[in-house]
Amino acid sequence: MTAPLAPIDETITIDQLHLDPYPIYRRLRAEAPVLRVKAVGRTFLTKAADAKYVKDTPALFSSDDPRTPMKPAFQAHTLMRKDGPEHLAERMAMAPALMPKTIETVWAPLYRQFASDYMDRLPTDGIVDLHRDLAGPIAARILAHILGIPEASDEDMQEWSEALIHGAGNFGWRPEPFERSDRANAEMNALLDRAIERVRAEPDASALSVMVNAADPIPLSQIVANIKIAIGGGINEPRDALSTIVYGLLTNPDQLEEVRARGAWGTAFEEGIRWVAPIQASSRRALEDVEIRGCLIPRGDTVMTIQASGNRDEELYEDGETFHVFRPRNNHLSFGSGPHHCAGSHVARRTVGKILLEMLFTRFPAMSLPDPSAVQWRGFGFRGPINLPVRLT
Repeated sequence: MTAPLAPIDETITIDQLHLDPYPIYRRLRAEAPVLRVKAVGRTFLTKAADAKYVKDTPALFSSDDPRTPMKPAFQAHTLMRKDGPEHLAERMAMAPALMPKTIETVWAPLYRQFASDYMDRLPTDGIVDLHRDLAGPIAARILAHILGIPEASDEDMQEWSEALIHGAGNFGWRPEPFERSDRANAEMNALLDRAIERVRAEPDASALSVMVNAADPIPLSQIVANIKIAIGGGINEPRDALSTIVYGLLTNPDQLEEVRARGAWGTAFEEGIRWVAPIQASSRRALEDVEIRGCLIPRGDTVMTIQASGNRDEELYEDGETFHVFRPRNNHLSFGSGPHHCAGSHVARRTVGKILLEMLFTRFPAMSLPDPSAVQWRGFGFRGPINLPVRLT
């Protein structure tokens, strides 16, 4: 007997998911962990085990989703939507710039200097929006150097990133996000034309340089697409992670005290990205009929693994809705799993988790969050605070 299709929901809206998806995910985990959501046009998988199974089984679930808004947003068929040898070749092309040794010897010292410089600029009187004035700009600056486009301003990097992720997350296929991403693509293309010539003449450790100057380089169009993918994800993830963790620690002073005592900044980083995953959901296309929890996923159907929900799954986490740095285990899905495990995970853990958090709380030991309710959280595909008004002294 053929399993039935998953139930379909016509009430959940993209706007609801953008404003606060967590109550919806909590209900779905309990009542309908496999659910077709009409507004998004995908089958939601809200349990951790199902999300991991899909990501770990590329033979059954392809990253090549032809109905994703990512292609028009990036004006390319990117490595995020490729599988097997093709995906691996493009991923490995920029890997030398992201290796732990390169991070330790090249990027970490540069990041320390940027962190110090950017903290020096923060006003110490009154309320400071740490998300706008530190988290975003420093994420943009180090990424510009890692990618090989240091001439890009912090403002440009942040605008391009926002334009790309809003376009890639435009599951309602509204015209405005694509118009914004089109403008960003034109600006990035113009800058990359110049940057490619520079790194050809003067090679360095950056991702652009190692790709352009490789013995057997991937096509130039894919080098450009790789850089754009890194811009799209490489700013909002560390930016939102930092703001989320600072919020979590400032609203739990007992945990902050213990983190200080133990020097457990890396542990705080992992809990922050579990609690609010910067990348909340990912799409995969079923390559054949598959049954999940008694529901048929037909060949060609697109499932959406909701790692934001899996990271709070009651089967894995006691009181997963709360920020708790020292929970007994934390096997979160925020960096993905399988062949598409986040290539920038080492960078984020080293920079935000091992450097910036400790520097920030050491530089401003009396930092406080006067009104936690003033912090606004937004995003469905990508999520984090959009402001963080703190008092530094």
